[in-house]
Amino acid sequence: MKPARGRVLLVVLDSVGIGGAPDAAAYGDEGADTLGHIAEGCAAGAGDRAGLRSGPLRLPHLARLGLGLAMRGATGREHPDLAPPDGGAQGLWGHAVETSRGKDTPSGHWEIAGRPVDFEWGYFPQAAPVFPPELTRALIARAGLPGLLGLSHAAGVAIVDELGAEHVRTGAPIVYTSVDSVLQIAAHEEAFGLERLYETCRIARELCDPLRIGRVIARPFEGDAENGFKRTGNRKDFVISPPEGTILDRLAQAGRPVVSVGKIGDIFAHRSTGREVKVAGNDACLTEALGALRELGDGGLVFVNLVDFDTDFGHRRDLPGYAAALEAFDARVPEIEAALGPHDICIVTADHGNDPSWRGTDHTREQVPVICFGPGVASGSVGRRETFADIGASVAAHLGVAPPACGTPFLPPRG
Repeated sequence: MKPARGRVLLVVLDSVGIGGAPDAAAYGDEGADTLGHIAEGCAAGAGDRAGLRSGPLRLPHLARLGLGLAMRGATGREHPDLAPPDGGAQGLWGHAVETSRGKDTPSGHWEIAGRPVDFEWGYFPQAAPVFPPELTRALIARAGLPGLLGLSHAAGVAIVDELGAEHVRTGAPIVYTSVDSVLQIAAHEEAFGLERLYETCRIARELCDPLRIGRVIARPFEGDAENGFKRTGNRKDFVISPPEGTILDRLAQAGRPVVSVGKIGDIFAHRSTGREVKVAGNDACLTEALGALRELGDGGLVFVNLVDFDTDFGHRRDLPGYAAALEAFDARVPEIEAALGPHDICIVTADHGNDPSWRGTDHTREQVPVICFGPGVASGSVGRRETFADIGASVAAHLGVAPPACGTPFLPPRG
């Protein structure tokens, strides 16, 4: 009888960076530190909000597993509210540096999975026309649109507040971008139609391929001018397919079970993503991931993205909200630990930063935490990892499949 291979739960805390990357200055992000600035802000009272939370940042379970030590390794600074207990950390901890050419979601996730981005993404310029006229003309013609609104760099919530009523009146969707390699299309779920929005984005995806634009994102919303507009949970990302060689590809080739929760399926263009579970919200995604883990076959992977940190709090520069979301996740760490079998591990990491105390509304180029724990995992430091790809390589080592294209494992091979 073959020994159990164990399973892996890989959790990406979307945007929970732990200090500026070595090349942060090249991205205009020198000094950014998502988690550090949240901890400092909470200690100073900037994280207080009536009815939500108050006082220092409280992440006792993540601190116990080495989060504060990982942060110290990344920045050299101590965060006393996140220090491990007197007995020391109980997990493996470290920090990782991104090598991909970007600070966006696909770049971070592909690199986590063992396939860093080794090409230059395409970006839209700040100056008008932001989008090539031939692209907008083709989109209008092929999607049968009366026109397009926005056509600018914008924060998603603000541009929907500004143009939502005109969109409902005219039927013209709202098109905008950011400093990321992205084209976003916002439309009212009922007045425009959700499936029509998705089809418009599929056309835009095809038109953006020659420009190497990483993502086309459908941003559905609801509401009206009188009561205000609000995004729904039916966002959908249309992403360029990643280069071959991710840990997902290796698991598919080995016939191993994979469950992708949240927007993981979208991020990897639905290639080698196994059974996809699409729900909205951090709590719902984590609940589905834990349910999938309980049913997962031996040698399999559950891969989950928790996006609320990024979309609801980072981009909106909402420090109290971000802190509360972190505390809510921390409170569920014991539930994760209880779900792990004797040979299972959980790895908690992030894909980039989104410092809620930073200027603007965009991602920040940061290092990310690497926290690994499970019944058979010894405590200690994995140090500085020179690429996020070491995470995917470690998943491969633990599950006993061929390694992804890049990365050096911090876990020994099993069996």
